[in-house]
Amino acid sequence: MSRQPSVSPATLSPCTCFKVRSLARRVTQLYDDTLAPSGLRITQFSLLVQARRLGADHPPTVTELAAAMFTDRTTLTRNLRPMIDAGLISLQTGADARSKAVVVTEAGERAYREARELWKHAQKQVRSIGGLETIEQLQSLIDGLLVNFDEHERGGA
Repeated sequence: MSRQPSVSPATLSPCTCFKVRSLARRVTQLYDDTLAPSGLRITQFSLLVQARRLGADHPPTVTELAAAMFTDRTTLTRNLRPMIDAGLISLQTGADARSKAVVVTEAGERAYREARELWKHAQKQVRSIGGLETIEQLQSLIDGLLVNFDEHERGGA
């Protein structure tokens, strides 16, 4: 894992976006480093997880998967391209000719299974670094904020 210079919270920017992105970069780096032996990055592992979860009954469309990933279709499509090229995901015709369904391939299933134990290890590391109670509180706060942002975007808040 790459070492970052120590910083004091007092020296950090008061900008909420800066703080959230700074933490996200540090957490992402830990997951990427831990998942490296699998050949997947955390963004790719997360895409496989969400596509599998949503695809329990039928493969999700690009639009459905983008919504579940809190991203837009363009960004999702760009992130899917290397996974399609690697044979982990395929895009198939959806329920209508205009929609595309995201299907996890057999190779994608294998990659998911191989990376899952590494992901579990990363989860334990984050909980160890942050403390279980703090991480649970953080996740609860994030869940609530995502709902609030969703409502705000729909004009409710």
